[in-house]
Amino acid sequence: MDLLFFLLFLAACGATAATGALFPPGAWYDRLAKPSWVPPDWLFPVAWTTIHLLISAAGAYVAQMNGSGLALAFWALQSAASALWTPVFFGLRRMKSALLVVGVLWLAVLGATIAHWQLSLWAGLAFLPYLAWVTVATALNAAMIRLNPDVRPLRPDQA
Repeated sequence: MDLLFFLLFLAACGATAATGALFPPGAWYDRLAKPSWVPPDWLFPVAWTTIHLLISAAGAYVAQMNGSGLALAFWALQSAASALWTPVFFGLRRMKSALLVVGVLWLAVLGATIAHWQLSLWAGLAFLPYLAWVTVATALNAAMIRLNPDVRPLRPDQA
């Protein structure tokens, strides 16, 4: 694996992660009813750091292989969907729209997992923690909608 490729993929992950700093959960999220199985706050940075390192390495590894176009397209799609979810859920408070976004993210991560796996067993395995995390995130997003039916999205003049 080429270090420059790894750093470029890691920079893409950093740009995606920056939406978390731009749209933090805040008091609105703290007031929401949550299921008992919400992961503890300390787990989020640990999980995302691990995921970003793994998928950056996987992307950098397969980027240098012939036939990696589909894997890289899914890699890009998961990055875009991941970057979109945070502003939709936390920034606009549109939990139902965020569920659609996380559904696209889940499909993109599944596609990336399969496409990377076809090129390298290791690269495919590197995506499995991400797939597990997004599965939990999808279920959590759905549970938040169910537990908070009266939450209204922000109006454009409130955002």
